[in-house]
Amino acid sequence: MTIADQACPQAALTWTKRLIAIDTTSRHSNLGLIELVRDTLKNSGVGAHLSYNRERNKANLFATVPATDGSVQGGIVLSGHSDVVPVDGQDWTSDPFKPEVRGGRLYGRGSCDMKGYIGAALSLLPDMLAAGLRKPIHFALSYDEEVGCLGAPVMLADLVERGVRPDGCIVGEPSSMRPIMAHKGVHIWRCKVHGRAAHSSLAPQGVNAIEYAARIIAHIRAEADAMQAAGPADPAFDVPFSTAQVCLIQGGIAVNTVPAFCQFHVDHRNLPGVDAARFGDSVRGHIQGTVLPQMRAEHPDADVALESLAHVPAFEASEDAAVTQMVRRLAGVHEVHKVAYASEAGQFEAAGIPTIICGPGDIVQAHAADEYVSLEQLGRCHRFLSGVIRELSAAG
Repeated sequence: MTIADQACPQAALTWTKRLIAIDTTSRHSNLGLIELVRDTLKNSGVGAHLSYNRERNKANLFATVPATDGSVQGGIVLSGHSDVVPVDGQDWTSDPFKPEVRGGRLYGRGSCDMKGYIGAALSLLPDMLAAGLRKPIHFALSYDEEVGCLGAPVMLADLVERGVRPDGCIVGEPSSMRPIMAHKGVHIWRCKVHGRAAHSSLAPQGVNAIEYAARIIAHIRAEADAMQAAGPADPAFDVPFSTAQVCLIQGGIAVNTVPAFCQFHVDHRNLPGVDAARFGDSVRGHIQGTVLPQMRAEHPDADVALESLAHVPAFEASEDAAVTQMVRRLAGVHEVHKVAYASEAGQFEAAGIPTIICGPGDIVQAHAADEYVSLEQLGRCHRFLSGVIRELSAAG
């Protein structure tokens, strides 16, 4: 056993392996993992509340290890998403759902993003129960984070309905155990352009959906250029300004046919503090004020539909929040770090729960073939969460 192996408690490694071995790719159910955690908690005397999606094939789990006086209010949430991204088309050295330790690293889908954090937290359940907590510790496991942070709003609405009010939240996204203070918002749009088909030799009798889609796309690019040129800007981000771009497009059926349909997807990422709705309003205004009148002048049945598919709010932590100060103290990191990826942190913050991101692993490894978390990082996370327990215990 290497020094790195020794730095990672066996319980944290065992739990993380158990979680990786359950395939929770977002297109599948996550109930195998959720029910395993629920039953483990139940066997330790901790009840768990499940909130389901509409089809009831996925669930969030929220569970509370109460304070010694029985209180379930206040305290800290340990938050992680249960789903992982697909492995389709990736060249893995080992089976992504059969976790394997090699060279001081634990390989497997979700090891970094973010079953390592969840595994380390669950391995500390006995410590939580024995600590004599003066404030509770909550587990929050969500579904469908990877496809638009769809599960967390359901869980947060359920907390409001049940009157649960935590003091703070630590989202364990991979951050190399550095506190993350902010990330951009993500907004995904789908635009469907309905024209009118005709033989290409009779082009004026049709309405070319691709060409009108291109006019909308040109407006989007102009908006993106303006955001880069005029700001606002935040140099703490790798890309210091808000962005927008068209990432997918489909249209047409044949080279000799005026295309009746075109659709494209837009990715908009806004800095914290930037009004995310302004971009959508601008695109919608261009469609309604310019593009649609031009299309309907050619044929009255032409149409354009702009649909919001996902909306993840931007996140910015409060430096003054108690949870921020605790995480900085325990992590020993005081620099300001901001990241390009999005998470559920903005949703917790928007719900009135002060939040910060801090978790094991490097985001570069997330979603990649041969995804891994180093055992050193997993051990650091275990020690960090042990520190959280101490801070919330009567002796802390």
